[in-house]
Amino acid sequence: MICNSIVFNRLASSSLCELSDLVGDRVPSPNKDQSLRNRTFNQWRTFWLFLAQVLSVTQTCREALRKAQAWACIEHRKIISSNTSAYCQARLRLKHAYLKKINKKVIESFDKDLKKNHLWLGRRVKVVDGSSVSMPDTEENQKLYPQPSGQKKGCGFPVMKIVALFSLHTGAWLNTGYASLKVHELMIWQKMLKQLDPGDVILADRAYCSFAGYYQLLKLNIDSVMRLHQRRSKGVKIIEKLGKNDWLVEWTKVKANPKWTTKKKWKKFPPSLLVRHVQINIAIAGYRTKKITVATTLIDNKKYPKYEIAELYRRRWLAELFLRDLKTSMHMDVLRCKSPQLIYKEMTIYMIAYNLIRALILEAALKKKIDPYRISFKGTISTIRQWTPLMASLKNEHEKKNVINNMIKILAMDIVPYRPNRLQPRAVKRRRNSYQLLTKPRNIFMEIPHREKYKKSLT
Repeated sequence: MICNSIVFNRLASSSLCELSDLVGDRVPSPNKDQSLRNRTFNQWRTFWLFLAQVLSVTQTCREALRKAQAWACIEHRKIISSNTSAYCQARLRLKHAYLKKINKKVIESFDKDLKKNHLWLGRRVKVVDGSSVSMPDTEENQKLYPQPSGQKKGCGFPVMKIVALFSLHTGAWLNTGYASLKVHELMIWQKMLKQLDPGDVILADRAYCSFAGYYQLLKLNIDSVMRLHQRRSKGVKIIEKLGKNDWLVEWTKVKANPKWTTKKKWKKFPPSLLVRHVQINIAIAGYRTKKITVATTLIDNKKYPKYEIAELYRRRWLAELFLRDLKTSMHMDVLRCKSPQLIYKEMTIYMIAYNLIRALILEAALKKKIDPYRISFKGTISTIRQWTPLMASLKNEHEKKNVINNMIKILAMDIVPYRPNRLQPRAVKRRRNSYQLLTKPRNIFMEIPHREKYKKSLT
């Protein structure tokens, strides 16, 4: 028998989104005044429509509205206007704090499935990485998130830099920081430190490796595993050799303070810091052996052997794959909202959608006892798109439960081939049409007709 929370979720959403049948048990029930008001686009229904919108193929407000119109007709409700204004205004009324609460509950649902043997040497590992997303070219967006300085006015789009924190064990998207392109990732990362948990291990690339960053994390009882920054060649003193390519070293504080802190605060930092350097040799057949040095505050070489540190840093690449899932598979590389107020809500909706997909993948992986990262993320999205409309057509709750169980089994069958050391070049094989680049505003741009037919002379 389906639980009461799922029944309430379905009644509250009034079938405006079939996703409530699949993931309704992971989304907290709303307050009754939010869900049962006599308004077509109340907060709860707007949330489900917004969620369905970011998971759809076109991701347009018009498609979300057509979904609402179809179900309103099936439920014998009043016909909804084809103007998207009401739905867009409903998204504006949607409280961001309300969405954050939903996302927090979804993330907490991972802890029920995660067991101690899934952790890394009994520690929770969180991986951080930076990226950027584009958005519509509106005056409000340009003011907060200006386009890249190399682009001419009217020829580019606003770009927001993001720093994303993921769980290495489940793939859950835990936290996000935002800023303009001119702000360094480290400055965004500093604002996110207070939301970390004591005992965590932070895994990152060399951009986050710094004296101040390591010290601040140690103060919070958080350890770091990062590639040694290229500028940390000086101020390093070897204290003890722990093994082959394994040293305990002392970092010396430099005179110049980081941009994100004041000189007064910088003086309170200790003059030195004990760090462990582990040199890793990466040998791939057909390629020259590459040596990288990992700097970590896990200085106990018996509790944390060298090979464990090396294998852990190798998994840092998963952060790049998580961002690829978001920006390529979920098309988050280009946001659609036209104001910063809605952009933040859209990002939170993406977080909820991504985490719900990861939750389904983890459930399927645990049932079949396989690595969750072997299950195709894009294949899971395709399965959800095809199966959920069929679930909505079923009236019997027992049948729906059986369909969901069968869908989970099918997700576990969509296995990604195991390809260790496979190169993933950032290149496009299929050529695009040879259209000109818009290098001037539209009203003064002159298009060259049949441009591809002109050949450059040899002289």
